[in-house]
Amino acid sequence: MSGPHHEPKVSEREARQVAEAARQQDWHKPSFAKELFLGRFRLDLVHPHPMPPAEDAQRGEEFLAKLRDFCETKIDGALIEREARIPDAVVDGLKELGALGMKIDTKYGGLGLTQVYYNKALALVGSVSPAVGALLSAHQSIGLPQPLKQFGTPEQKETYLPRLARTDLSAFLLTEPDVGSDPARLATTAVPDGDAYVIDGVKLWTTNGVVADLMVVMARVPRSEGHKGGITAFIVEAGSEGVTVEHRNAFMGLRGLENGVTRFHRVRVPAANRIGPEGAGLKIALTTLNTGRLSLPAMCVGAGKWCLKIAREWSSVREQWGKPVARHEAVGAKISFIAATTFALEAVVDLASQMADEDRNDIRIEAALAKLYGSEMAWLIADELVQIRGGRGYETAESLAARGERAVPAEQLLRDLRINRIFEGSTEIMHLLIAREAVDAHLAVAGDIIDPDKTLGDKARAGAQAGVFYARWLPKLVTGPGRLPGAYGEFRHTGHADLSTHLRYVERTSRKLARSTFYAMSRWQGRMETKQGFLGRVVDIGAELFAMSAACVRAELLRTTGDDGRAAYELADAFCRQSRLRVEELFGRLWANTDDLDGRIVKGVLAGRYTWLEEGVLDPSGDGPWIADATPGPSTRENVHRPIR
Repeated sequence: MSGPHHEPKVSEREARQVAEAARQQDWHKPSFAKELFLGRFRLDLVHPHPMPPAEDAQRGEEFLAKLRDFCETKIDGALIEREARIPDAVVDGLKELGALGMKIDTKYGGLGLTQVYYNKALALVGSVSPAVGALLSAHQSIGLPQPLKQFGTPEQKETYLPRLARTDLSAFLLTEPDVGSDPARLATTAVPDGDAYVIDGVKLWTTNGVVADLMVVMARVPRSEGHKGGITAFIVEAGSEGVTVEHRNAFMGLRGLENGVTRFHRVRVPAANRIGPEGAGLKIALTTLNTGRLSLPAMCVGAGKWCLKIAREWSSVREQWGKPVARHEAVGAKISFIAATTFALEAVVDLASQMADEDRNDIRIEAALAKLYGSEMAWLIADELVQIRGGRGYETAESLAARGERAVPAEQLLRDLRINRIFEGSTEIMHLLIAREAVDAHLAVAGDIIDPDKTLGDKARAGAQAGVFYARWLPKLVTGPGRLPGAYGEFRHTGHADLSTHLRYVERTSRKLARSTFYAMSRWQGRMETKQGFLGRVVDIGAELFAMSAACVRAELLRTTGDDGRAAYELADAFCRQSRLRVEELFGRLWANTDDLDGRIVKGVLAGRYTWLEEGVLDPSGDGPWIADATPGPSTRENVHRPIR
């Protein structure tokens, strides 16, 4: 250990190797999104839209009815916002309802809901209080139940899942004061000691950590005789000696969030509490997030639905210049965007969730795209609602009520949603994560070519292998069904908008995207991974194409199963037309951008060349270090841990 915070000092190459080793590299099942990035539009993987078994749907609907009644009668979102705390009675009520065990199998006392209905439940709860939605999501999506379900031993499941289903809240502890998305620098240690490990370190932004009973803790086991070492996952009782919650953090939104700073000082954890082998912790965390990420966009869908309701009701009664504001084109365009995008977001989440339930496809890219796209678009939707509401959008619900108007918490939603672009992988990190998977096929064949440590002989052999791969792959990117006027005719019906034209566009554009990626790979080779601006745009194009596909497939499902088919086709058509404009802009920016210029400006900023531009203002920031000291040792602060019993 070295440095002021005792974090391991690692090179860029070492950090990349740690991340790569944790990545799930095998593809045993097909992936619609992965194929899309490779220029292969596998509509057969998502159409017809998969459906849940009747018994799963019935069980899910019955729980949603109970949860809706609880939300309407027991959860006061305004009170939680005002007091910045979820009342214990609400948490107790959720426990009695079984909401802590929505994703836990019935044999352990859980409800055994599908991913689809779990997401619907989160959207419902989140619409009343995003803080309560976050508490349930952190407990089950990234907290202890999910890694136990996938990697726990039978004994661990028997011991902990019944508690987690009914009484115990859980938290996930990975981030540290100086460690975010670069886990190679993880400083918390777990030193083997007989039949136990001794954990020391400090964890930051521990969602649910203030009230948790059980925690998943990621710590580094030193390599030694009989110990492989590496980042490892542990089950830790929050009340263990040496565990101190030193601070409850406060944020611009999600004011009821029980998120804190947790210090571990000589905390003994039985070896039986290790999840998986030593060194598998990061892989466990990333695998858990494959489906865990779907909970966040599910709540974004709920936010979109509420925004549409408020936009419709408000803009039909608010008049300007002799007519409702909705009838003015400038406002109408915003309402159209909200409606069409909410439809698409729900299509993306439901499709990815149903695929997760069926387990026929590998959905790691789909889930990541859902998180990325949902968090970005929901933020835009909420921003447009604030704009439609004008001054009332900026005014708090409490102030609106105090002067006699409807208490619409539009500004609160904007604050609450902002964290979603950072939670569970920031937008920038999601771009890189998805891009790594999207270009995986290229890196697999070109790996030795671009590896600076390989010999000329290795590079020559890799070049020959790459030549064979591209000789087979590139010709397939020239033409396809997207060029045929009658293709995807099952999405064209009399009296409905024609969606077949959009699917042909997706097919053509996926091939164009793959060609662009190949060109970039041949141009930049080993420097490709540094072209984060380019890779981000590639991912954003893929996200739009995935959303267009999901919207069309969902519209066709609704046409065949309900009374809303024509309306669904209208929304899908509007979304696809809006999405196509964004895609064309992104393609233009692949090659015509200011990336290189931006890099030069950044160097100038860091060199202090523009400090004169900062003159004329005062800095209201307080004193103190940019990053808090996380030196291991005993706590000197009051323990604010507050288990809810």
